[in-house]
This record gives sequence, structure tokens and C-alpha cells, in this order.
Amino acid sequence: MIHTLKEIYGAEATPLQAQRYAAAAEEFEALFGMKPQRFFSAPGRTEVGGNHTDHNNGRVLAAGVSLDVIAAVVPTDDGIIRIKSQGFPMDTVDSSDTEIKDEEENTSCALIRGVAAGMLRRGYKVGGFTAYTTSNVLKGSGLSSSAAFEVLIGTILSGLYNDFAVSPVEIAQISQFAENIYFGKPSGLMDQMASSVGSFITIDFADTANPVIEAIDFDFAASGHRLCIVDTKGSHSDLTPEYAAIPAEMRSVAQFFGKDYLRELTKADVMANIAALRAKLGDRAVLRALHFFGDNERVVKQAAALRSHDFKKFLKLINESGDSSYKYLQNIYASSNPAEQGLSLALYIASDVLSGEGACRVHGGGFAGTIQAFVPEEKLEKFKSAMEGVFGEGSCYVLSIRPFGGTEVSL
Repeated sequence: MIHTLKEIYGAEATPLQAQRYAAAAEEFEALFGMKPQRFFSAPGRTEVGGNHTDHNNGRVLAAGVSLDVIAAVVPTDDGIIRIKSQGFPMDTVDSSDTEIKDEEENTSCALIRGVAAGMLRRGYKVGGFTAYTTSNVLKGSGLSSSAAFEVLIGTILSGLYNDFAVSPVEIAQISQFAENIYFGKPSGLMDQMASSVGSFITIDFADTANPVIEAIDFDFAASGHRLCIVDTKGSHSDLTPEYAAIPAEMRSVAQFFGKDYLRELTKADVMANIAALRAKLGDRAVLRALHFFGDNERVVKQAAALRSHDFKKFLKLINESGDSSYKYLQNIYASSNPAEQGLSLALYIASDVLSGEGACRVHGGGFAGTIQAFVPEEKLEKFKSAMEGVFGEGSCYVLSIRPFGGTEVSL
């Protein structure tokens, strides 16, 4: 559970990361009047496969990315957790007080207290520490900055007080518990699991109480591609009805058959009843259900391609997933605002630059926000220039898949 900068970030990025950690250490000393003793890191995540499948008990493919939240830390013996995050006020939580505080809902204190409570519920130890954190996980980008923060707290408590006995899967489950029960957000497990485990993982939500998580050993750095997330700067305001309609319409198809979720059905069930489904629910609900079955199976095929090191087939499946989201899931632009189609434009530009190489798809929930692209290294500068020429400087983030999840860092 302890890795070097080179192991985490790669040789090329190590000098810059060393400066980043040194700056965090200096800020810690300036704030608290002492030098930090230990350093920790937890990554953001990207959804790679299974677009809008998890809420109908489907499968997803996700991965930890090279952007992360880091912490400079000193353990304390008073049981108090004090965290100063860059740009935010100090959070102070008594780790022995695990009562839910209504006034803390939707705050980082709720996440800290919730993680401590989750540790104790599972029989692990908790204690105090002082930390300074800084993050380059982009907020609102679909890379899950909140999950990275939760996993960071769990990793620190595991390292300081449990000799890293808390497994990455348990840390993810504890983090989800904190977000659901203490923070007040009913999130799934994908974000926390990808951050905690790192690399590529699949999650099968057929049994939501006991999701099946499998790590995939694949060296993305050797693929000759870079992962790009493009922020189209679209507004998410007033899009809640668009997002809510997707699970609602998918479940309406399941309910037609007396089921709760599409995972309880097969594509054949829908195909055999299309006429009746169209008449009762409309075409879009049927199309979204058909997308679910296609993308749910694609996750299995994507994972198999990575395990067999067939990256060309993996990219083909990514493009197929993106095509299905565009045509059948229909989450590329809001039907309520057809004049704004930043994702559509970004996907066109990506396809134009890639010219049959690499892959691109919508990233995350859709309608506005970001696209994901796997770009051959020789086309990276052209791709970045084309995107930033349309969406502005700094809109194209060049990432890599991180081989480790939450970890202590050896400088």
C-alpha cells in the first residue's frame, strides 16, 4: 500500500509531482508549524464502458486516472481529524463522535465523519490526524473528485491506524456509506471503487448488495494512446429532468414485464414485444432499453479485449458504445435545448482528427459536460489543438490510466 512517485505517476511526470508534494509539505508547515510525516494519494476515475447501465443493475467498466487528491499528514493522539484543503476552510471532526449531524449534510465534514463511522462499524480503528490536501481532480468533469476525497480519508485511516489492513474494496464500500448516509447523496459504488482499486475494473451490479468487482491487469502506458477528457463547457443547469428520464424510461420497460430493472430481462423479451411497448411507452423508452442490453454486454467484451491485450478490439468496442449512446440512449444533447450541442460538436471534431484511429464517446451522464477519447500519441497535439481551438485553452485534459488506487506515497 506504499508506492513511489515513479510507480504512481510514471517517470515523465515524476519531477513535476515531486514539486507538487514539496509545495504541499511547505504549505503544511506554514499552516501547522511542523513538518508532515507521511503522504497519501487517491485518484479520480473515468467511466470507460457501460453508459447509464448501473442504475438498472447492469455492468460498468471504469478506471482510476492520473489526476488525484494528495495529503500531507501528521497523526495525532487526541482523536481529532483536522483537514485543511486548498481553497477551503479547515474541517474539524472528532473521530469518536460518529452521530449523523443534519447540519453537516452536503459538506466535507460529513464525508470525514462518515468514513470514520464506516471504519468503526467494520471493526477497524480510527484516530486523529492533521492534514493539508490539494487536488487536481477536475470538479464537474465526471472524474469524481468527491469519491477521491472519501477514498483518501479511508486510505489515511487504514495506513495510520490499521497497518493497511482495510482492503481497497472495503475502503470503497465505506466511502459509499459515508456519501449515502452522512453526506446525503444516493450514489452508486462505481466512483469509489475505481478510485480505491485503481487501474481498470469491472463492476457487476446484478446483486446490488454484493456487487462483483474484478480488476483487470492491463498496461495502458504501453498502448501507444493517451486518454483525453474534453470539457465542452456546457451548462448542467435545468438538465435534471433529462437525466431523470433515462432511468425512469428504462424502468418503465422493465415494469411492462412486471420487473423492477432491465437486468431482469433479455433483449429478446423487448424485441418480441416492441409493438406493444411502442404503443404504451413510446419509441425513446424502447431505444434506451435496447442501448442498455447492448452496452451491458459490451462491458464483458471490453474487459475480455483488455485481458487478451487486444487494444484494437477494445477501441472498436468503445466506438460502438459511443455510437449507441448517440443513437439509442440519446444523451448527447438535451431535447429541451437543441441549439446547444457541444458534445455533438466535440464528437465530430474528435472523429475528424482521429480519422478511423483511436476512439471517442460521451463521458459520464451526458447532455452537457465532457467527452472521452483514446488518442494515438502521434495525433495528441493535433487533437488537443483542435479541441482547444473550439472549446478554449485548457479544455482538453491529457490523462493516463493510473495503475494504483488509494495509496501512501514514498517520496
